[in-house]
Amino acid sequence: MTEARDRSTQFETEALVHLDLLYGLALRLTGGDGARAEDLVQDTMLRAWRAWDGFQIGTNARAWLATILRNTFINEFRRRQRRPDPVAFDEIAERSVFAEIAEEDPEGGFFDRLVDDEVVAAIDELPEDFRVAVVLSDLEGLSYEEVSDAMGIPVGTVKSRLHRARRRLQRRLYSYAKEMGYVR
Repeated sequence: MTEARDRSTQFETEALVHLDLLYGLALRLTGGDGARAEDLVQDTMLRAWRAWDGFQIGTNARAWLATILRNTFINEFRRRQRRPDPVAFDEIAERSVFAEIAEEDPEGGFFDRLVDDEVVAAIDELPEDFRVAVVLSDLEGLSYEEVSDAMGIPVGTVKSRLHRARRRLQRRLYSYAKEMGYVR
């Protein structure tokens, strides 16, 4: 029983402390879908728990978990490609066209969503390898080495993908940045 308790304690101290990071990463990978992000984190933690005996305590749990999450996301993405989601037409018809009017600060909310939507759309348009590198490094704050571990690629490849992804984002968002007054 102490072995099970030790395993549980180790998992809590090494893995569970990264739930916020994993949720943020999952949220970005799923395009902001909170329910899918929660499911993705739950699947990741279940897989991590099952594989915990193979994890070396003292190594980089954060990168290990991010790798599991990324692989789980990719596997889910491939499954979804083979089987499209059904559309619930009843739910679509009930949505109000004027939902923004009900907000306290509709202009502020609109511009917040515009900035987020424009940048998120640009990130979503990146090829998957670039997008994952940008999300892990720039949005989640992982170091190049941690991104390298999570993606299973050399650090030089991480740097190259980030450079090319950032250049694409600059080109894609330049007009938007001018329009918003960030660039003259």
